[in-house]
Amino acid sequence: MTTFWSTYISVLTIGSLIGLTWLLLATRKGEKPGTSDQTMGHSFDGIEEYDNPLPKWWFWLFVGTLAFGVGYLILYPGLGNWKGILPGYENGWTQVNEWQKEMDKADAKFGPIFAKFAAMPVEEVAKDPQALKMGGRLFASNCAVCHGSDAKGAYGFPNLTDKDWRWGGEPDTIKQSIMSGRHGVMPAWAEVIGEQGVADVAGFVLTNLDGRKMPEGTKADIANGQKLFAANCVACHGPEGKGTPAMGAPDLTHPQAFIYGSSFAQLQQTIRYGRQGQMPAQQEIQGNDKVHLLAAYVYSLSQDEPSQGEPLSAK
Repeated sequence: MTTFWSTYISVLTIGSLIGLTWLLLATRKGEKPGTSDQTMGHSFDGIEEYDNPLPKWWFWLFVGTLAFGVGYLILYPGLGNWKGILPGYENGWTQVNEWQKEMDKADAKFGPIFAKFAAMPVEEVAKDPQALKMGGRLFASNCAVCHGSDAKGAYGFPNLTDKDWRWGGEPDTIKQSIMSGRHGVMPAWAEVIGEQGVADVAGFVLTNLDGRKMPEGTKADIANGQKLFAANCVACHGPEGKGTPAMGAPDLTHPQAFIYGSSFAQLQQTIRYGRQGQMPAQQEIQGNDKVHLLAAYVYSLSQDEPSQGEPLSAK
């Protein structure tokens, strides 16, 4: 802030406090002591107002308010470039400094606990009841908004309690997904294979890969869909449709894991227009130690036998 604006704000603020103090004392000085039967000389709806002085408690409430304002402006920033003299803050109190102070206090208290678990393999951390409770709280605060409090996902967000992993379900891979995030892209194919080709490929995925029946009244050339799949889709999903974790391509033989729906119409929509999925990176937000706990917690959700201690928000 420039010197001009700092001075401008300071003069206005201090001048207002001085003016309010003078007004309060001046009006108090002109008041008559005690109560009176004399009225103000006007009435509203037949109600007249007595000419009595301001109650003492009300007067001292105004005085206390002014004193609080002066004290606040001394301790905290509020007068232009004045940073305040509140102890415990280098360069004065700010929201950022307050947040950093709380974070430093929390790191000093919980840092050793996080570090202890970070030194252990993810698989071992997933067996520790205390670690799972801590990971469950981190999940509830940061991940549940997308994946749900039970971690079973929603439309566009994968279920973390099954074994269908787009990017791989190994402990270190899960940690990498959380740390660095993921960006999944399914290209649109309508302009490449045409509308009938979209229906044919969707029909092939539905019948040959998923083992389901076509809906009544729908038309699709399954044989042509197989040819189009072999020519365009195997690069990502593989010749058997089992997916490629390195590319984030899902297993097309498990329709229950399709996050954008598995019906014939939904499959056509996905093939026709493509899909975009973004898993935000948590490295800068959580740091390695907390992500390690999160990875262990998420890993534990998809294991056949639950680990000791029931997870906080997953079950």
